[in-house]
Amino acid sequence: MFDILAYDFMQRALLSGATIAVLCSVVGMFLVLRRYSLFGDAIAHSSFGGVALGLLMGVYPLWMAYVVSIISAVLITKLREKFDISGDAAIAVMLSSGIAVALVIIGLSGGFSIDIFSFLFGSILLVDADNTILILTLTGSILLVILFLFKQILYSTFDEKQAMVSGINVSRINYLIIFMAGLTVVTAIQLVGVLLISALFVIPNIAAMMAGRGFRGTMVISIAMSVSSVLVGIMLSYSLNIAPAGSIVLISILMLGVMLAAKSRGLLHAAVWTGRQKKPV
Repeated sequence: MFDILAYDFMQRALLSGATIAVLCSVVGMFLVLRRYSLFGDAIAHSSFGGVALGLLMGVYPLWMAYVVSIISAVLITKLREKFDISGDAAIAVMLSSGIAVALVIIGLSGGFSIDIFSFLFGSILLVDADNTILILTLTGSILLVILFLFKQILYSTFDEKQAMVSGINVSRINYLIIFMAGLTVVTAIQLVGVLLISALFVIPNIAAMMAGRGFRGTMVISIAMSVSSVLVGIMLSYSLNIAPAGSIVLISILMLGVMLAAKSRGLLHAAVWTGRQKKPV
């Protein structure tokens, strides 16, 4: 199996996949704690409309997807803030409208094509050197921003009202989080596609929370699980000639199942961590 590591395309796939896994795990942690678990799905469906629009206009689909995803993320936040709509309701509106727009555009452009299907189900084995550099650059930039503003982001995530009293610009932090999430979603589409994107944001984090190790411990476990599922999933998909996205998500679900079984048998004695402790550190 390890002979495939000699191929350039496999090296790019594993490097890009591991990088995306780290990014989705970190950004996904803040989304899950904010009760925005389906945010990735909503943005992915909206960005799918951007992909379709890009193909229709003859523009590189990913660039158009980035633009549409950021606009959609801002709209979700606006709906939540200006009209007092709950986060899950705003996400549901964007999710359904995003896929509806995509289907209309696809119909106008002559129906589904190979390019459309690659975005629906992911195509990590086809990632070229330019895309790999883009993934590494975006991931490094987003992680640096999170590291620089870590305390403010964490404080705003756990208690918005107290963060505002402490002088933190919570609105700015919220927009920053959804902006980074929008970029992350489109970047991750190359790995698992539009249909399975939320799995990378949610499953490793939920599984890691079963260990009850506090925020930092949960983050480390989540990253380890996410990267492991991606690397093993990509290698298995090539060896067994199956879809990488499906194998990655199934391995993640298997890890979650193991954690749930361990919890039910009392092997994990710490309480399930929900991110609602008063002291996040």
